[in-house]
Amino acid sequence: MHGNKESHSLFSTRVWRIIRTTLPLPPTMSRSRLLPALLLTCSGIAFAAPPVSAPVPAASTAPAAASSTEMPVAASSSAADVPDLADIRTFTRVYSMVKQAYVDKVDDKTLMRAAIRGMLAGLDPHSDYLDQSDLKDLTEDTTGAYSGLGIEVAQMDDQLRIVTPIDDTPAARAGIKPGDTIVSIDGKNVQPDAIDEALKELRGPPGSKITLGILHANARAPVMIALVRETIHVASVTARMLEPGYAYLRISQFQEDTAADLDHALEKLQKQHGPLRGAVLDLRSNPGGLLTAAVGVSDAFLNFGTIVTTKGRLKQSDLDFSATPGDLLNGAPMIVLVDNGTASAAEIVAGALKDDHRALLMGQRTFGKGSVQTILPVSDDDAVKLTTARYYTPDGTSIQAAGITPDITLGNVTVSADAGEPEDDEHESDLPNHLAGNTPVNDDAGAATNAGKLAVSDYALSEALHVLKGLALAHPVPTAAVKR
Repeated sequence: MHGNKESHSLFSTRVWRIIRTTLPLPPTMSRSRLLPALLLTCSGIAFAAPPVSAPVPAASTAPAAASSTEMPVAASSSAADVPDLADIRTFTRVYSMVKQAYVDKVDDKTLMRAAIRGMLAGLDPHSDYLDQSDLKDLTEDTTGAYSGLGIEVAQMDDQLRIVTPIDDTPAARAGIKPGDTIVSIDGKNVQPDAIDEALKELRGPPGSKITLGILHANARAPVMIALVRETIHVASVTARMLEPGYAYLRISQFQEDTAADLDHALEKLQKQHGPLRGAVLDLRSNPGGLLTAAVGVSDAFLNFGTIVTTKGRLKQSDLDFSATPGDLLNGAPMIVLVDNGTASAAEIVAGALKDDHRALLMGQRTFGKGSVQTILPVSDDDAVKLTTARYYTPDGTSIQAAGITPDITLGNVTVSADAGEPEDDEHESDLPNHLAGNTPVNDDAGAATNAGKLAVSDYALSEALHVLKGLALAHPVPTAAVKR
């Protein structure tokens, strides 16, 4: 116990010095008066943290916190909000025990950061402490840009396998193909128990060189491919035609440029194929992203109405986003595909289009992440990702933990490819000596075959297309593409 007391005194002195040099305290404030309120004060430092020199990207569905203004603490100053001195003593005693008795020596910085992470983790699954590495990863997620080779890789059978190279990247230009295996990096063999380290070696500053040993599919020996890393931009929007008049729009996550990329993709489709009769928006397995991107995507298909509202303890957290005139599809029907991986910002879009009666939702109940996280800078190198608000769909519903139930529920159904070909079907026209009709036989076997292939590869998308065609029957055929 003597050691605990010494550590307690030392810890209190250190904290007191930090507080005295950091916070604008009055001269009469003593250490004994401040310590009972220590935890409450520390909870406010995150809100009033010093600004960072560069803007910090937002996490999950939140815009970044303004770095030029301080966020006031909403907690009251009542006695009930002041932690008991016994709790502080318990913390310092545990801290001392870890310092003295843990199997490995742990430095103060590691312990304090672990304490911060633990405090935030105890709030909810999405609040977290972000160090410099975490902030870098967050920037890459929200901007869709990173420095590397442009390949998506996965660990398969204890090997580093190429899933796909991204178009117009060093990997694609070098001839790397899906299914290839990375067997060595800069002359060192990739070890099955060191896949994570190998993945990190693929990243590096733009202009830096790397040599990969690539074993092509069905090849007997690997080939050495020299590559130069570049800044890779990963598009979050893909678009293609399912059938004449019907478009497929896929959003994988919500990044800074997602709304603009969607505008460009739809404009390109309509220039090439003419006005659209309908579109399927695929948000399955979309983990979310930026709130602003979700609002922009929702606004692209809405002429009016509320998109989303957010409410929190601070006045700055109470926001209301509404649609502006201009619908990229000119009112053509929409189907939104969702599943249990549709989360956060993706649920904002799904909820807005459903509640504003702009689209039908098909699939499975969504994930149910109805909270907003804001990045609050602590210093130039770290920040806190803190849950600051809940969001509500246009009908005023909080989907937190409940998710969004689709209008049409689909099970996890797969279609067998052994069902036979459409040309195997028999018709009157196939019978010998059949009577001739006045109408020429329209053999649409090609379209039926394509529909069957789509059902086999993606049953949910196939069903969405069927419903979309039904909705399009009640909608006038558009005559011109709509421009925003």
